[in-house]
Amino acid sequence: MRRTRILLQAVFWILVYIFLATAPLIILKIGEVPEKREPWRELSVALGFAGLAMMTLQFVLTARFKTIKSPYGADVVYHFHRQISLVTAALILVHPLLLFVNAPQTLQLLNLASAPWRARMGVSAVILLLILIAISLWRKSFKIEYTHWRIWHGILATIVVALSMAHIVLARHYLNLPWKQVLWIIYGVFWVGLLAYLRIIKPMQLLRRPYVVDEVVPQRGNAWTLVVKPEGHDGMKFMPGQFAWLTAWISPFSDAEHPFSISSSASQTDRLAFTIKELGDFTSTIKTMQKGQKVYLDGPFGAFSVDRHSHAPQFVFIAGGVGITPMMSMLSTLADRGDQRPLLLIYANKDWESVIFREEITDLETRLNLEVVHVLNSPPDGWTGETGFVSQELLDRYLPKDKARDTTEVFICGPEPMMNAVEQALIRIGVPFGDFHSERFNLV
Repeated sequence: MRRTRILLQAVFWILVYIFLATAPLIILKIGEVPEKREPWRELSVALGFAGLAMMTLQFVLTARFKTIKSPYGADVVYHFHRQISLVTAALILVHPLLLFVNAPQTLQLLNLASAPWRARMGVSAVILLLILIAISLWRKSFKIEYTHWRIWHGILATIVVALSMAHIVLARHYLNLPWKQVLWIIYGVFWVGLLAYLRIIKPMQLLRRPYVVDEVVPQRGNAWTLVVKPEGHDGMKFMPGQFAWLTAWISPFSDAEHPFSISSSASQTDRLAFTIKELGDFTSTIKTMQKGQKVYLDGPFGAFSVDRHSHAPQFVFIAGGVGITPMMSMLSTLADRGDQRPLLLIYANKDWESVIFREEITDLETRLNLEVVHVLNSPPDGWTGETGFVSQELLDRYLPKDKARDTTEVFICGPEPMMNAVEQALIRIGVPFGDFHSERFNLV
């Protein structure tokens, strides 16, 4: 029943997206229509309208509305946001290219000094859009720090939409009726309201629900567990395996927030734990946090949870390095609930000393019906366990032989190359596509 409801929600939001993306095209052709022009020009205008409508919807996709993201998971929504951004940009870029190819005289509109204001707005929007795409696709190559990129990403996207709106209003060809002008005013008001929610209302809500650092616990593998507790409120209810956005050192009005999986049991909401590997930038500051320091959490988010698959007779967890954190939340929660379903944990690490939660996993083996398989790339002398990487052959040996749909749910989290390889291996050994789930934090 739960799965059917989730599927219906997913289909509903897809239909809503399609409707909102195409509504301007449909409405602008209703009623009194301006004199028709060449087909290529009409196509050019249609692509421009569709591209702008889709670009305004990008703000919705990144606004963290839990109702919208819950059927898919935040990582899936962010992946869609990245991919549909390229489609949106293509539609917008083809809009002027069609004009230039079919009417070369329109190339003079590129001269911002002499072009009319509608062209200046449009050309400026396209230039900034190209910059926005470039710094998003090659952020790491350009060595742009995440927080700085995020600030400029928001600023540039806002300016592009504003300039595009101005371009449409000044062109006026399809805004010949008052009610059609109202349509774009509504789009503009919605866009401004969404920005106000993201930049003002949401941070104020977080400001009223702070958390304080309770302790910082060193872990193996150069990781640290940050334990926080709510201050003045009941805390956060979450499904095991979900994540939250953490803001520390500054207020929630800043853009310096980072997503981390919750590693503690969902049965304990008065203290939340985040186990974070030190990789530089913000993660290197976790160990310096002091007891009583205020932090802010926005969440929970994500669909990576055993609670979404309570029908499953057994679970398999495949983790690499710090990818163990959502698995620990799920395993600890199952242990607290006294769940005795068959469980398999395949955990890959560089060496034995890098195994985060090594002792805690051993303890969980005594509380759960859990089989643990450690896979080490550089094993110590005398090691008799698995070595190398999580291969197709290894998975075929350890996974249940019965791979019929809905008999085993598999959860994968770790470095992206590992997850890609594991997913391909699972398909090759016959695990149904919908029975394995990955958590990816490469959001940008």
